[in-house]
Amino acid sequence: MSVRKTFDWWFRNRQTGRITLGQSPNLPITIFAATTAVGVLVPRGPARAATAELAVGVLAWWAVDEIVRGANPYRRLLGATALASLALLAVRGARRR
Repeated sequence: MSVRKTFDWWFRNRQTGRITLGQSPNLPITIFAATTAVGVLVPRGPARAATAELAVGVLAWWAVDEIVRGANPYRRLLGATALASLALLAVRGARRR
């Protein structure tokens, strides 16, 4: 397979035919950014822990959505990598307790 065909396969949007590397933020990423910002501003405690858990949850939501509905294989791989990273962090965190 040529480099151009490989590039097209990885990055070409299957619906629009355009190259898609990034997209404008969707609802889960917007919520993730907002909860992360709030978490930085809130002092340590239950409210901060709740915002962190919400941020992780919506990031997982985004990752699953990318795996299922991603515009191209690159976006699907990006979602799978994010979900695998969250799972790894959860396992590492569980081991420390």
